[in-house]
Amino acid sequence: MNGLFGGFLLLAIAVALGFTLAGDASVSNNVSRAMFDSADLAVQVSLGLVGVLTLWSGFFRLAERSALTDRVARKLAPLLTRLMPELVRTPSAIAPVTMNLSANVLGLDNAATPLGLKAMEAMQAGNSATPDRATDAQIMFLVMNTSSVTLLPVTVFMYRAQQGAANPADIYAPMLIATTVSTFFGIWLTAKVQGISLRNPLILGVAGIWLTLLTALVVAVTMMSASNAAAFSSALGSGVLLAAVATFVIAGWRAGLDVYQTFIEGAQEGFNTAIRLIPYLVAMLVAIGMLRAAGVLDLLLDGVRVAVAYTGLDSRFVDALPVALMKPLSGSGARAMMLEVMNTHGVDSLAGRMAAVMQGSTETTLYVLAVYFGSAGITHIRHALWCGLAADVAGLITAILATYLFFG
Repeated sequence: MNGLFGGFLLLAIAVALGFTLAGDASVSNNVSRAMFDSADLAVQVSLGLVGVLTLWSGFFRLAERSALTDRVARKLAPLLTRLMPELVRTPSAIAPVTMNLSANVLGLDNAATPLGLKAMEAMQAGNSATPDRATDAQIMFLVMNTSSVTLLPVTVFMYRAQQGAANPADIYAPMLIATTVSTFFGIWLTAKVQGISLRNPLILGVAGIWLTLLTALVVAVTMMSASNAAAFSSALGSGVLLAAVATFVIAGWRAGLDVYQTFIEGAQEGFNTAIRLIPYLVAMLVAIGMLRAAGVLDLLLDGVRVAVAYTGLDSRFVDALPVALMKPLSGSGARAMMLEVMNTHGVDSLAGRMAAVMQGSTETTLYVLAVYFGSAGITHIRHALWCGLAADVAGLITAILATYLFFG
């Protein structure tokens, strides 16, 4: 994080000074303003997480005290310990890891973040020798988060519906393909770096089942009408969320717990976690905001457009690239870029659809890295960043190709 944070700041300042020397002082002013605006935004984001973290930390405490998490963890432990062998030394981390990954698969973003923080904290308990250095298991967990397969991208459907898409869910199949490639590639690359063999009957069997179910789900959803597909996704996501809450409460009662008091204890812990995140988010969002205000992204796009034009390839995908460039850096920035592409080129244009597929194909790597590692006090991130970004690249390239395949 040391090199990343300093490099972003210095690059933004260097570009701003270059524009100033060329006679355009407005860029320097924009970068200066972005520094303060991004700091305010970081605090707003952190405060916005307070309610969510408090709520889900309370529910998760119920799951812990009722031994529900232990039962779920025992079922998935054989698979997770093959992908993250260090979890054998910290078995208490298996439950929150399991629940976080499940929440990501179901598109329950608000539930996934506090569960992810809980998982990172549990894994950190076994990292007493070098607490500021990420373990292999923590890195694999982060990569699986940033590239996580999402079955129910309800948010993207909602944005497309707001922009007047004829069929908001018609990008579901290419999006699911892209996010699956991202996840599989991220796990493969991280396992290769860490020396973990994936030639295991259990891992291969789970991957085969997933691909089979994925094919069946894509076929089923693409056969639905637009309204039915969107309604199905929304109802399934909400239903799973409410079912999880009901399960936590019932499990607490069956275990003889004081459900209210247990919830309050967990909620207090979530509140404290949200406050601890503020400095880490300020650092990362300020660096990203300054980089964006300096116009670095615009320079990159212009360079790509020239290079693509030189090769004679179809350059329509360049119109959607702002989403791809922003996605690893800022979730809100990527959403803003997606809406801008839709407004400029049309929500049902190739670029508009491609931007939506990109938005749903990966997570915001640097945000997840800053929040998850920041909550555990980790500063030496080792290969976490470039493995996560490589998974992003694989997903985003697949998003481009899949969109051309379905709509090109």
